[in-house]
Amino acid sequence: MCSIMAYCGSTATPEAFQKGFERTISRGPDDTRIVDTGKGLMGFHRLAIMGLTPAGMQPFSLDGSYIVCNGEIYGFEKWRAKLAERYTFESDSDCEILLPLYREYGTDMFAMLDAEFACILYDNRTQEYIAARDPIGIRPLYYGYDKDGVILFASEAKNLVGFAERIMPFPPGHYYKGGNFVCYSDIAHVDQVCTDDLETVCRNIHDKLVAGVEKRLVSDAKVGFLLSGGLDSSLVCAIAAKKSKTPIKTFAIGMSGDAIDLKYAKQAADYIGSDHTEVIMTKEEVLASLRTVIELLGTFDITTIRASMGMYLVCKAIHETTDIRVLLTGEISDELFGYKYTDFAPDAEAFQKEAEKRIRELHMYDVLRADRCISVNSLEARVPFGDLDFVKYVMAVEPELKRNTYGKGKYLLRHAFEGGEYLPEELLWREKAAFSDAVGHSMVDYLKEYAQAFYTDEEFEEKCKKYTHARPFTKESLLYREIFEEYYPGQAEMIADFWMPNKEWEGCNVDDPSARVLANYGDSGK
Repeated sequence: MCSIMAYCGSTATPEAFQKGFERTISRGPDDTRIVDTGKGLMGFHRLAIMGLTPAGMQPFSLDGSYIVCNGEIYGFEKWRAKLAERYTFESDSDCEILLPLYREYGTDMFAMLDAEFACILYDNRTQEYIAARDPIGIRPLYYGYDKDGVILFASEAKNLVGFAERIMPFPPGHYYKGGNFVCYSDIAHVDQVCTDDLETVCRNIHDKLVAGVEKRLVSDAKVGFLLSGGLDSSLVCAIAAKKSKTPIKTFAIGMSGDAIDLKYAKQAADYIGSDHTEVIMTKEEVLASLRTVIELLGTFDITTIRASMGMYLVCKAIHETTDIRVLLTGEISDELFGYKYTDFAPDAEAFQKEAEKRIRELHMYDVLRADRCISVNSLEARVPFGDLDFVKYVMAVEPELKRNTYGKGKYLLRHAFEGGEYLPEELLWREKAAFSDAVGHSMVDYLKEYAQAFYTDEEFEEKCKKYTHARPFTKESLLYREIFEEYYPGQAEMIADFWMPNKEWEGCNVDDPSARVLANYGDSGK
């Protein structure tokens, strides 16, 4: 994980730029470089993952043009071999291919990449800046304009506080050029519905997810795995264990008193033979970390904040006690295959429409959570369920097949890995609790109690009125919003709304995002 920033105009002052850029040095603690392009400033904080020598340091340059990229370019070796006929490469960094690619293909190159990336490029020939972000938004990028109308880009919103009056997330699947944002990939849109039968679909899901995990194991730095004990992370770990010659390192976290998933994570770890570590968190740690977590996330969303508590603390422990630099996680499965609440979708069309909405908004919620909790601890996140080929295929599968008409959520994913000895049957078919509940129901209860004591009912009603965008609706949501506003004043529109079940569906009009409040929660988390 790295940090990038650019002030795309000659009015930039190096001192102010450096002060803003230093706010994300934890993303790239290995080295820092700021260059003057002649038309502005570009900065790079490096976390060395591929090409660990100093030659892999950015910005990369080519005939007066510069690029900074926070990303992983999968299959870059093929591109480099092809480009080596005309360009000289000085490092083993995957991102060094980007300027030569741009020279050959221009902005068409972004649609050609199999990558998780955010990049900013200065083209010396045209003296203009170009920026782009991967189709899901796995790698972060924000933008804003200074008082003179000059655009700035940065990995996190906190870099731009004080520079831009209004900070917004760079839209995934877009590039910026000539003052316009151009969509090069709407990964949630389906051009043609896949008519494969159920067994073919499951076979393809299996093969594409295995490929997605396998390519994310390639790293010059050490790799570890977050293992919650639920289906998604357990499958990622099980696939990796089969591909690894030595035991993989897995990590799980839970509350000291009532962690649901720790026992299942250990069961999965024992089955796949991983080197497993349990991290225990307490009420005191959770409450003491709340302000830190909201600041590092840059959100007021209840679901994201709750789920970040455990992820932040386990990543903090990994950073402090190991030399691991890369973590594979299980995010993005829910958006593709369904949550507990999508069982209430009235029909297949509604299910698909909800999946499209969730995929397009992921960069503001679960993907944001994974990026910030991992990167603030100087680690890199890799997300196999976000593999572009995998996402495109699952989104195109006939929606009726993906709906829960089987009496078991995520049936296609479970069935895809039956019989391959990836996981014991008990784990493969277990109903999973949401991560913020599975670390221990007490954690959410502690947070709600803490917020409840903050305001009288009258104070709550009065304070909520001043917010027009995403108005708080519980004392917990108000507390989070007020802390958010301290660090990101007036920037709430960075987040579209609260991540909640679809209130238009029967059974989903609830006032808490936890699946615990849904009628179909059943055996989840037991």
